[in-house]
Amino acid sequence: MTEKDKPIRILIADDHQLVRQGLIALLSVKPGIEVVGQAADGVEAVELAQALRPDIVLLDLLMPHKDGIEATREIKAEDPDARILIITSFAEDENVYQAIKAGALGYLLKDSSPQELMQAIHDVCEGRLSLHPNIAMKLIEELNQPMESKPTEDPLTEREVEVLKLVAKGRSNQEIADELVVSERTVGAHVSNILSKLHLANRTQAALFALRMGLTDLSLE
Repeated sequence: MTEKDKPIRILIADDHQLVRQGLIALLSVKPGIEVVGQAADGVEAVELAQALRPDIVLLDLLMPHKDGIEATREIKAEDPDARILIITSFAEDENVYQAIKAGALGYLLKDSSPQELMQAIHDVCEGRLSLHPNIAMKLIEELNQPMESKPTEDPLTEREVEVLKLVAKGRSNQEIADELVVSERTVGAHVSNILSKLHLANRTQAALFALRMGLTDLSLE
């Protein structure tokens, strides 16, 4: 079985059993999708994400014991390449920004259609930022606000800009290394330098910075 033939492995985390079962029923009949686990709260979501290493964590925002934002932070801290799709009833700006800053690649509202859910899953699996249209507009408005301070007095090198563009496309360090014909350790050093120079916490924030600076666009292709 080739990499492309492998199903997308999904972990579903939502504190409402009916929502979890509904998502499982919907996704289990879709070709190329495999639901590998389910969690009823944020603590369980983090534990299962670390144990199962799914391709995507489909994560509710408001859950007991640990909310989706904190769960996202912990999952990303353990696995920086983890791909998280937030699915929630809430579209408030603060929640959007906090989830994206925590490292989520997608943010979908629960009133979205099954087609929109499947598109978001495939986008996030391929490393593309996937946002509900209303949320995308709010995010763009926020990104267009003047920056409060200069990120750094030390500009990115030409190679760091090249790496940043690939990070924004959702490439892993190994994939970037293969494309640039360098070692994975070298790429890791470049990523660390980029985050340090720009005062960013994670790769998702780096992707958003690339979007704001015009180095990529929302499709991240």
